[in-house]
Amino acid sequence: MKSNFLLSLFSICILLHSCAGDYSPKPRSYFRIDLPEKKYQLYLGDCPYSFDFPVYAQILPDNDKEAKPCWIDVHYPQFNGRIHISYQSFSTREQFNQLVEDARTFAFKHTVKATAIDEAMISYPEKKVYGIYYSIDGNTASSVQFFLTDSTKNYLRGALYFNEQPRLDSIQPVLDFIKKDVDQMIKTFKWKNQ
Repeated sequence: MKSNFLLSLFSICILLHSCAGDYSPKPRSYFRIDLPEKKYQLYLGDCPYSFDFPVYAQILPDNDKEAKPCWIDVHYPQFNGRIHISYQSFSTREQFNQLVEDARTFAFKHTVKATAIDEAMISYPEKKVYGIYYSIDGNTASSVQFFLTDSTKNYLRGALYFNEQPRLDSIQPVLDFIKKDVDQMIKTFKWKNQ
């Protein structure tokens, strides 16, 4: 009987001592992401535009049933993401204005979840490439959108998407990495018919 009492007392002391320590749960962690070396190649294709894209990405045709010719995806298989590119020609000022307004509308659809949306002008007059770059902060479906035009007949829109639930804290390193690819794509962009 005395041994049971001592065993119980010892167990209680151990239990109380183990609970006395400061405990805090470990924060949620994410997989380590190895980012490849930056290297680019030229996309020519059959479309009226060309640009540099990374060697670790693939150019795939847009297979959506509503896709038009020259709609492509710059696919990042290792990051489960893509830059969706849609091209359209226009012939009137009204069509051009509608395309520009559509780009703005698509970017600002993210205001519900966005913490900020910054706009930057794109202007390369020597190549007749103009546009707007939208940087969308927060847990949004698309963090980068842009459009490019020659303002006379060609219009191209791009948007970066990840096939994951948007969690900015987990995708931030990849997002920063791909934003540099988008910048390279825009800097090297050319209209073929200029």
